[in-house]
Amino acid sequence: MKRCLFVDDSSVIRKVAKRILNGPEMVVVEAATGAEGLDMCAYDMPDIIVVDGGLEDMGTTDFIRRVRAIDGRVKPQIAICLTEVDIGAIMRAKRAGAQGYLLKPFTRPQLLDRFRAFDIAA
Repeated sequence: MKRCLFVDDSSVIRKVAKRILNGPEMVVVEAATGAEGLDMCAYDMPDIIVVDGGLEDMGTTDFIRRVRAIDGRVKPQIAICLTEVDIGAIMRAKRAGAQGYLLKPFTRPQLLDRFRAFDIAA
């Protein structure tokens, strides 16, 4: 079973993602802050991480770099979640180690398409 971590201060975004993705092939875990997300990654690294592009407690690129610095057998796919297309933020995230982005609010097809691009069945 694949694990997905959604790091977002919006409980609504986390709840919607969980409803869309939770199933027999994937379980979604949630973190409301970057620090909480890093703790979860250190304990049990997920297969994919979707991180808010505007974390309140740390920079998104800092979060991505810190995830990449965690030693382990799982090297997660990482996407940032933005409210609008911000080429600068996307490029900074990619340089830090992210593979892509998605826009919020997202729909079921948009989220599932992003996961298919990561070769992760939902």
